[in-house]
Amino acid sequence: MADSASSSPDAGPASAGPRPPLFAHLPMWLDIGVLGLAARIPWRVQRVLGAWLGTLAYWLAGSRRRAAAVNLALCFPQMAEAEREALLRETFRDFGIGLFEFARAWWGSVDVIRASAHIEGLEHLRALQAQGRGVLMVSGHFMTLEICGRLLCDHVPLAGMYRRYRDPVMEWAVKQGRLNYASAMFTNEDIRPAMRHLKQGGFLWYAPDQDMRGKDTVFAPFFGVPAATITATHQFARLTGCAVVPFFHRREGGRYVLRIAPPLEDFPSKDPTADSARVNAAIEAMVREAPSQYLWIHRRFKRRPQGEAGPY
Repeated sequence: MADSASSSPDAGPASAGPRPPLFAHLPMWLDIGVLGLAARIPWRVQRVLGAWLGTLAYWLAGSRRRAAAVNLALCFPQMAEAEREALLRETFRDFGIGLFEFARAWWGSVDVIRASAHIEGLEHLRALQAQGRGVLMVSGHFMTLEICGRLLCDHVPLAGMYRRYRDPVMEWAVKQGRLNYASAMFTNEDIRPAMRHLKQGGFLWYAPDQDMRGKDTVFAPFFGVPAATITATHQFARLTGCAVVPFFHRREGGRYVLRIAPPLEDFPSKDPTADSARVNAAIEAMVREAPSQYLWIHRRFKRRPQGEAGPY
């Protein structure tokens, strides 16, 4: 990983910058310490504890449970109510396991997971890498995104784009953890450095499936429901000439399956709305492969077209 990352263009900072002072942020540092210890619990135990924690969250996180239930009803209207309820409960169990996956990806070892991981489609990335072409790897907000992103970094120098944490300790600790395997990290405000990275042939992962409330958004269908969607994928491809590659990933029992799809053909077009619909369709296909591992607790359909009432 170190060798491939070091050859990445515009590799960005090697560290997360100065560490926030301990005593000024002691409560959050204690939280980080607990997460760091959780990252080192044996993987089989993490899965059991995570499922238990997710079940507890199902009962305690009422507003998030209701949001997830609304999302599932909108996206799977033909599913029987009892089946949707079972999926909702499974979603929270996977959410709890995902919390341990995040901690392990940032601060733990993935050797036991790496040994059984299955990756398909690396030839698509190799071909684009040989051409010197930048690659924008598009995925969704799945609970497996961090652990699978780390696994993919074993094979290609992958940078990431993320939303900055409000707490300075969490921002420092998570960024430092990610930079142990990612070639660079860009916040969603670092648009020019991210575009430069792509123009220089870099690989960049990001997830455009949340309502960012920016001005560059359109309403595009997601499971047949109009969803406020950022046009950044279209803009990145238009301005940098990068390939847009869907990145599928899921957990199957105790192992992980990663699948890199071929680059989207004839992308971008001249129509940002049509391109955003294609990206949403790709993410929808990912969700259908692992519906319980998607972050349904996000209020994806909160912003509605003019005159349409919100569902939450």
